[in-house]
Amino acid sequence: MKQTLATISLGLVTCLWLQSCGKPPQAATNSTDTLQGKLVLTGSSTVAPLASEIGKRFEAEHPEVRVDVQTGGSSRGIADTRQGVADIGMVSRNLKQEEQDLQGFAIARDGIGVILHQDNPVESLKDEQIVAIYQGKIDNWQEVGGKDAPITVVNKAEGRSTLELFLKYFQLKNREIQAAVVIGDNEQGIKTVAGNPNAIGYVSIGTAEYSTNQGVPIKLLPVGGVAATTENVLNGTFPLSRSLTLVTKTQPAGLDQQFIKFARSPLVQDIVQEQNFVPLSE
Repeated sequence: MKQTLATISLGLVTCLWLQSCGKPPQAATNSTDTLQGKLVLTGSSTVAPLASEIGKRFEAEHPEVRVDVQTGGSSRGIADTRQGVADIGMVSRNLKQEEQDLQGFAIARDGIGVILHQDNPVESLKDEQIVAIYQGKIDNWQEVGGKDAPITVVNKAEGRSTLELFLKYFQLKNREIQAAVVIGDNEQGIKTVAGNPNAIGYVSIGTAEYSTNQGVPIKLLPVGGVAATTENVLNGTFPLSRSLTLVTKTQPAGLDQQFIKFARSPLVQDIVQEQNFVPLSE
């Protein structure tokens, strides 16, 4: 009788174990299979097109996730992240000393290049000439080997990291710049210069190269005697380069963490290269 009871008890225990443990543990804990929710990214217009394409691929792998990408400049990305308005901020530079309370994750590298209309005969400018043009001390292309035509200076709006890095490299103050046109994102800058043969501006090298490949009539000038190319950003010889960075308020977890991990992985390297940026692994 005791043996029979023992056999029944063992059978019940075995049955209960099978009911509770019948599924493989990894299937029950594989959280990436059940990612869901919405991610809001705001900030840099340089990073935004890249983040948008990465977001589309992330959504394709996780159908219950939506990635909303909004521009507005790196300063907006920082402010929205701090205030909790955005899950992830986009910044086209490294974090500053006063931003070390935030978490930054580079996803690619880029450079900042000076652009002219492709019909402008000027092929290069010295750094001091660029400074003088932006200060209004040189106001005709004839003074730097071009046609007899007034120079239209295109500058970036406050809050754009491209502006900050341009000013830092050329040792300029924004109040010194005599701008005829003030633009926001890279696309506005490219459209302005492409539509005005006498204009000069500065934008993301990756965005400019992508535009020229699409037939937009602009050209990149060397900076510091170095050709403004993605290749020179990659090999470290171009003097005006920066990281493209995703930013979070605290150490990322859950959906934030999975998206950032995906954005930094080899799975999106082709997207980075298609947009003429330098992948992290290179």
